Amino acid sequence: VRLQACGGGLVQPGGCLRLSCAASESIFSINAMRWYRQAPGKQRELVAALTGGGYTNYADSVKGRFTISRDNHKNTVYLQMNVLKPDDTAVYYCNVAGVTRDFKGFTSWGQGTQLTVSS
Repeated sequence: VRLQACGGGLVQPGGCLRLSCAASESIFSINAMRWYRQAPGKQRELVAALTGGGYTNYADSVKGRFTISRDNHKNTVYLQMNVLKPDDTAVYYCNVAGVTRDFKGFTSWGQGTQLTVSS
């Protein structure tokens, strides 16, 4: 399953943006959908997660500002980011683990999309 992430860009502090990550094929079931980010010189960190059962988890640094969601019909996961800060600047990666419609397990990564928060 290939994932296509998009939606990054340059945003001013306090602004908002939505990232999306679309799967290349229909998925039978989802174990988890996650967004990670990696800032220059730092390790990749988990930003938000959404399980197949609808449980969400967020990094403390983004709680109350970021929301992960999905659209099953579009095979897409989103990350709505509000009240953006310069510290949110990073390359954002989506990650999806699940089962395809021919019942094959998979874990896939998107290619990464750059978010820059700067005035």
